[in-house]
Amino acid sequence: MQQFLQVVLSYPTLPLSIVLSVCLLYWLLMATGLLGDGLDFGLADGVEAEGIAHAVAAVLGRLGLTGAPLMLVLTLLVFFSWTQVYLLQLLLLQAMPGFWRLALGSLGLLLAPLPAAFATALVLRPFRRMWLRAGSTGVQQLLGRTGVVISAAVTADEGRASVADGGAGLVLQVRSRDGAYLSRGQAVMLVEYDRQAYCYYVIAADALEQAPAPVGLLESGDKESG
Repeated sequence: MQQFLQVVLSYPTLPLSIVLSVCLLYWLLMATGLLGDGLDFGLADGVEAEGIAHAVAAVLGRLGLTGAPLMLVLTLLVFFSWTQVYLLQLLLLQAMPGFWRLALGSLGLLLAPLPAAFATALVLRPFRRMWLRAGSTGVQQLLGRTGVVISAAVTADEGRASVADGGAGLVLQVRSRDGAYLSRGQAVMLVEYDRQAYCYYVIAADALEQAPAPVGLLESGDKESG
Protein backbone atom coordinates (compact mmCIF):
# COMPACT_ATOMS: atom_id res chain seq x y z
CA MET A 1 0.00 0.00 0.00
CA GLN A 2 2.81 2.39 0.83
CA GLN A 3 4.48 1.74 -2.51
CA PHE A 4 1.19 2.28 -4.32
CA LEU A 5 0.66 5.65 -2.66
CA GLN A 6 4.26 6.63 -3.32
CA VAL A 7 3.85 5.98 -7.05
CA VAL A 8 0.38 7.53 -7.31
CA LEU A 9 1.39 10.70 -5.47
CA SER A 10 4.66 11.34 -7.30
CA TYR A 11 5.55 12.58 -10.78
CA PRO A 12 4.68 11.61 -13.51
CA THR A 13 1.64 9.73 -12.14
CA LEU A 14 0.43 12.55 -9.90
CA PRO A 15 -1.16 14.81 -12.60
CA LEU A 16 -3.24 11.93 -13.96
CA SER A 17 -4.11 10.82 -10.41
CA ILE A 18 -5.62 14.25 -9.78
CA VAL A 19 -7.63 14.24 -13.03
CA LEU A 20 -8.83 10.67 -12.43
CA SER A 21 -9.95 11.65 -8.92
CA VAL A 22 -12.00 14.51 -10.38
CA CYS A 23 -13.64 12.10 -12.85
CA LEU A 24 -14.48 9.62 -10.08
CA LEU A 25 -15.88 12.43 -7.94
CA TYR A 26 -18.09 13.47 -10.87
CA TRP A 27 -19.55 9.96 -11.19
CA LEU A 28 -20.01 9.73 -7.43
CA LEU A 29 -21.99 12.97 -7.42
CA MET A 30 -24.03 11.78 -10.38
CA ALA A 31 -24.82 8.47 -8.67
CA THR A 32 -25.94 10.17 -5.47
CA GLY A 33 -27.91 12.89 -7.25
CA LEU A 34 -25.86 15.67 -5.66
CA LEU A 35 -24.58 17.09 -8.95
CA GLY A 36 -26.36 20.41 -9.32
CA ASP A 37 -26.31 23.14 -11.96
CA GLY A 38 -23.19 24.65 -10.40
CA LEU A 39 -21.11 21.75 -11.73
CA ASP A 40 -22.21 22.02 -15.34
CA PHE A 41 -19.34 20.83 -17.52
CA GLY A 42 -20.80 22.33 -20.70
CA LEU A 43 -18.91 24.91 -22.73
CA ALA A 44 -19.65 28.59 -22.34
CA ASP A 45 -21.59 30.49 -24.97
CA GLY A 46 -19.88 32.37 -27.77
CA VAL A 47 -17.91 31.91 -30.97
CA GLU A 48 -14.76 30.83 -29.17
CA ALA A 49 -16.56 28.10 -27.22
CA GLU A 50 -18.27 26.91 -30.39
CA GLY A 51 -14.89 26.58 -32.09
CA ILE A 52 -13.55 24.58 -29.16
CA ALA A 53 -16.58 22.29 -29.29
CA HIS A 54 -16.05 21.61 -33.00
CA ALA A 55 -12.33 21.00 -32.41
CA VAL A 56 -13.02 18.51 -29.60
CA ALA A 57 -15.64 16.75 -31.73
CA ALA A 58 -13.21 16.51 -34.65
CA VAL A 59 -10.45 15.02 -32.46
CA LEU A 60 -12.82 12.50 -30.89
CA GLY A 61 -14.15 11.58 -34.34
CA ARG A 62 -10.65 10.89 -35.68
CA LEU A 63 -9.96 8.68 -32.68
CA GLY A 64 -13.25 6.79 -33.11
CA LEU A 65 -14.62 8.02 -29.79
CA THR A 66 -17.87 9.62 -30.93
CA GLY A 67 -21.33 8.24 -30.19
CA ALA A 68 -20.77 7.88 -26.43
CA PRO A 69 -21.31 10.23 -23.46
CA LEU A 70 -18.44 12.71 -23.37
CA MET A 71 -17.72 12.31 -19.66
CA LEU A 72 -17.54 8.54 -20.02
CA VAL A 73 -15.04 8.90 -22.88
CA LEU A 74 -12.88 11.29 -20.85
CA THR A 75 -12.98 9.04 -17.80
CA LEU A 76 -11.84 6.00 -19.77
CA LEU A 77 -9.11 8.01 -21.50
CA VAL A 78 -7.77 9.24 -18.18
CA PHE A 79 -8.01 5.79 -16.59
CA PHE A 80 -6.06 4.02 -19.34
CA SER A 81 -3.48 6.83 -19.45
CA TRP A 82 -3.10 6.67 -15.68
CA THR A 83 -2.65 2.88 -15.79
CA GLN A 84 0.13 3.13 -18.36
CA VAL A 85 2.04 5.85 -16.52
CA TYR A 86 1.58 4.07 -13.19
CA LEU A 87 3.06 0.83 -14.53
CA LEU A 88 5.85 2.72 -16.29
CA GLN A 89 6.88 4.42 -13.07
CA LEU A 90 6.45 1.31 -10.93
CA LEU A 91 8.41 -1.06 -13.18
CA LEU A 92 10.97 1.21 -14.80
CA LEU A 93 11.29 4.81 -13.68
CA GLN A 94 11.79 4.24 -9.96
CA ALA A 95 15.16 2.57 -10.58
CA MET A 96 16.44 5.39 -12.80
CA PRO A 97 18.49 8.50 -11.87
CA GLY A 98 16.64 11.75 -11.34
CA PHE A 99 17.25 13.31 -14.78
CA TRP A 100 16.26 10.23 -16.78
CA ARG A 101 13.27 9.59 -14.53
CA LEU A 102 12.03 13.13 -15.17
CA ALA A 103 12.71 13.03 -18.92
CA LEU A 104 11.24 9.59 -19.64
CA GLY A 105 8.37 10.24 -17.23
CA SER A 106 7.41 13.43 -19.06
CA LEU A 107 7.63 11.63 -22.41
CA GLY A 108 5.46 8.78 -21.13
CA LEU A 109 2.94 11.28 -19.76
CA LEU A 110 2.67 13.01 -23.14
CA LEU A 111 2.38 9.81 -25.18
CA ALA A 112 0.03 7.90 -22.85
CA PRO A 113 -3.21 9.32 -24.36
CA LEU A 114 -2.47 7.72 -27.76
CA PRO A 115 -2.69 4.04 -26.75
CA ALA A 116 -5.33 5.06 -24.18
CA ALA A 117 -7.53 6.36 -27.02
CA PHE A 118 -7.15 3.04 -28.84
CA ALA A 119 -8.10 1.08 -25.70
CA THR A 120 -11.06 3.40 -25.04
CA ALA A 121 -12.34 2.94 -28.60
CA LEU A 122 -12.15 -0.85 -28.20
CA VAL A 123 -14.10 -0.76 -24.94
CA LEU A 124 -16.80 1.56 -26.31
CA ARG A 125 -17.18 -0.07 -29.74
CA PRO A 126 -19.75 -2.73 -28.67
CA PHE A 127 -21.94 -0.07 -27.03
CA ARG A 128 -21.66 2.84 -29.49
CA ARG A 129 -24.38 1.69 -31.91
CA MET A 130 -26.71 0.93 -29.01
CA TRP A 131 -26.22 4.43 -27.56
CA LEU A 132 -26.79 6.11 -30.92
CA ARG A 133 -29.98 4.15 -31.55
CA ALA A 134 -31.30 4.69 -28.03
CA GLY A 135 -30.45 8.39 -28.11
CA SER A 136 -32.18 9.00 -31.44
CA THR A 137 -35.31 7.10 -30.41
CA GLY A 138 -35.43 8.56 -26.92
CA VAL A 139 -35.23 12.17 -28.12
CA GLN A 140 -38.15 11.76 -30.51
CA GLN A 141 -40.24 10.06 -27.85
CA LEU A 142 -39.63 12.78 -25.26
CA LEU A 143 -40.38 15.80 -27.47
CA GLY A 144 -43.86 17.11 -26.70
CA ARG A 145 -43.94 15.69 -23.19
CA THR A 146 -44.46 17.85 -20.14
CA GLY A 147 -42.33 17.95 -17.03
CA VAL A 148 -41.73 19.96 -13.87
CA VAL A 149 -38.84 22.30 -13.13
CA ILE A 150 -36.80 20.88 -10.23
CA SER A 151 -33.90 23.34 -10.23
CA ALA A 152 -34.16 26.80 -8.69
CA ALA A 153 -35.03 28.13 -12.14
CA VAL A 154 -34.77 27.42 -15.85
CA THR A 155 -33.17 30.12 -17.97
CA ALA A 156 -31.51 30.31 -21.36
CA ASP A 157 -28.24 29.12 -19.75
CA GLU A 158 -29.14 26.50 -17.13
CA GLY A 159 -31.87 24.43 -15.55
CA ARG A 160 -33.19 20.94 -14.87
CA ALA A 161 -36.62 19.35 -15.17
CA SER A 162 -38.15 16.03 -14.19
CA VAL A 163 -40.15 14.17 -16.84
CA ALA A 164 -42.28 11.09 -16.14
CA ASP A 165 -41.31 8.04 -18.20
CA GLY A 166 -43.50 5.39 -16.62
CA GLY A 167 -40.76 4.46 -14.16
CA ALA A 168 -38.63 6.39 -11.71
CA GLY A 169 -38.71 9.47 -13.97
CA LEU A 170 -36.01 11.28 -15.94
CA VAL A 171 -33.97 14.27 -14.82
CA LEU A 172 -33.04 16.29 -17.91
CA GLN A 173 -30.88 19.33 -18.59
CA VAL A 174 -33.23 21.97 -20.02
CA ARG A 175 -33.02 25.55 -21.26
CA SER A 176 -35.70 28.17 -21.80
CA ARG A 177 -36.59 28.40 -25.50
CA ASP A 178 -37.60 32.07 -25.53
CA GLY A 179 -35.32 33.25 -22.72
CA ALA A 180 -38.17 33.32 -20.20
CA TYR A 181 -37.54 32.72 -16.50
CA LEU A 182 -39.25 29.50 -15.36
CA SER A 183 -39.36 28.90 -11.61
CA ARG A 184 -39.18 25.72 -9.54
CA GLY A 185 -42.35 23.61 -9.72
CA GLN A 186 -43.55 25.16 -12.97
CA ALA A 187 -44.85 22.84 -15.69
CA VAL A 188 -42.88 22.91 -18.95
CA MET A 189 -43.04 21.18 -22.32
CA LEU A 190 -40.06 19.76 -24.23
CA VAL A 191 -40.09 21.30 -27.70
CA GLU A 192 -36.55 20.87 -29.10
CA TYR A 193 -33.31 18.99 -28.45
CA ASP A 194 -29.83 20.47 -28.85
CA ARG A 195 -27.45 17.62 -29.76
CA GLN A 196 -24.34 19.77 -29.27
CA ALA A 197 -25.28 21.03 -25.80
CA TYR A 198 -27.06 17.78 -24.78
CA CYS A 199 -30.08 19.65 -23.45
CA TYR A 200 -33.76 20.19 -24.22
CA TYR A 201 -35.41 23.53 -24.92
CA VAL A 202 -38.67 24.01 -23.06
CA ILE A 203 -41.57 26.43 -22.91
CA ALA A 204 -44.08 27.01 -20.14
CA ALA A 205 -46.90 24.47 -20.46
CA ASP A 206 -49.53 27.04 -19.48
CA ALA A 207 -48.41 29.26 -22.38
CA LEU A 208 -50.06 26.80 -24.77
CA GLU A 209 -53.32 26.91 -22.82
CA GLN A 210 -53.34 30.71 -22.78
CA ALA A 211 -52.48 31.11 -26.46
CA PRO A 212 -55.46 32.50 -28.50
CA ALA A 213 -57.00 30.21 -31.07
CA PRO A 214 -56.45 31.07 -34.76
CA VAL A 215 -59.03 33.44 -36.27
CA GLY A 216 -60.11 30.90 -38.86
CA LEU A 217 -60.99 28.38 -36.18
CA LEU A 218 -62.96 30.96 -34.21
CA GLU A 219 -65.02 31.96 -37.26
CA SER A 220 -65.82 28.39 -38.23
CA GLY A 221 -66.87 27.64 -34.66
CA ASP A 222 -69.22 30.64 -34.62
CA LYS A 223 -70.88 29.55 -37.88
CA GLU A 224 -71.47 26.03 -36.57
CA SER A 225 -73.00 27.32 -33.34
CA GLY A 226 -75.23 29.70 -35.33
